[in-house]
Amino acid sequence: MELNLAVSSLGALAHEGRLSVFRLLVQAGPSGLPAGEVARRLDIRPNTLSASLNILNHAGLVTSRRDGRWIIYAANFGAMSDLLTFLMEDCCGGAPEVCAPLIAVASACCLAADPVS
Repeated sequence: MELNLAVSSLGALAHEGRLSVFRLLVQAGPSGLPAGEVARRLDIRPNTLSASLNILNHAGLVTSRRDGRWIIYAANFGAMSDLLTFLMEDCCGGAPEVCAPLIAVASACCLAADPVS
């Protein structure tokens, strides 16, 4: 990941409302949520949500698709993975215990999402 893209992604997440929207979309999984449902769950005004989604979309952190009358937004898990990898790629400095808690969280998350396990 290029530094400019990482800065754009982190900047998009550096706002309480946008971070809440992104976290909700991560929880919703790849199927995403309609914009109206995001607004309802987070108690955000539609115009504020629209601005937040535009910023997250511009940073590449969310995707959108039309489903009939609805616009469905979803977290871009590839972009999230790229950002987390960028942040962690130089982690540990020879001390793997530094990153162990993060690896444990990621492993538990992935295992919970894997219906085969």
